[in-house]
Amino acid sequence: MSYETIEFDISDGVARLTLNRPDRLNSFTIAMHAEVAAALDVVERDSAVRTLLLTGAGRGFCAGQDLSDRAVAADDASVDLGDSVERFYNPLIRRLVALPMPVVCAVNGVAAGAGANIALACDIVVAARSAKFIQSFAKVGLIPDSGGTWMLPRLAGQARALGMALTGDPITAEMAADWGLIWKVVDDADLSACVDDLLKGFASAPTVGLAATKRLIRQSWQNDLNAELDIQRDTMRTLGRTEDYREGVAAFLGKRTPRFIGR
Repeated sequence: MSYETIEFDISDGVARLTLNRPDRLNSFTIAMHAEVAAALDVVERDSAVRTLLLTGAGRGFCAGQDLSDRAVAADDASVDLGDSVERFYNPLIRRLVALPMPVVCAVNGVAAGAGANIALACDIVVAARSAKFIQSFAKVGLIPDSGGTWMLPRLAGQARALGMALTGDPITAEMAADWGLIWKVVDDADLSACVDDLLKGFASAPTVGLAATKRLIRQSWQNDLNAELDIQRDTMRTLGRTEDYREGVAAFLGKRTPRFIGR
């Protein structure tokens, strides 16, 4: 499939998805949503994919919704923004969270509105030092969608979540890391190398175990300790039967580098 609004390729177990509308700060249109969804279809079907990178082209990661796109354009007629959220943004967030592999987001510049929350929905977020995170919804009379009102207080606490959401003030990459919104901030020149190292590690890691870890941590919000202990027991029982676990133990005992195949 050829793409007009994204770049997408798979090599050495790594799927790389780049939002590619740099003249519009990679803001989303219906066409971009369709292409991102098609790329994720490929990721979900291809058993060789062990990790996914999401990033943006040019000077920004993603400015959220392109307000000039007809689906949400301000005109004389009222617009059903809930329909746009239900059809496009909610499915995207759910897919990123549910993918059975680590999803890495490289925030190379501004991440605003839905763009900020799409980044925060990824498992590992690495931001360039010049990047900024902006909950810009307040500026146009909206609420932080794309998971924002759920993620922000859980990651940063209620006070900071309210500050970001109500003021729409930019948050620097350093602040985002200090507040627990993202994994790491690096110098702009080091972003690509840092992310490549992460992807290389994930592409050769025990994918089933990583996927289970991701799932349990994300679902733990809804469980009490006793329920979580039971889930851990059942998951360990399943993982103990995987080829990757057997290979990991054999490599440890044999004092060699493990060769995980993701099964």
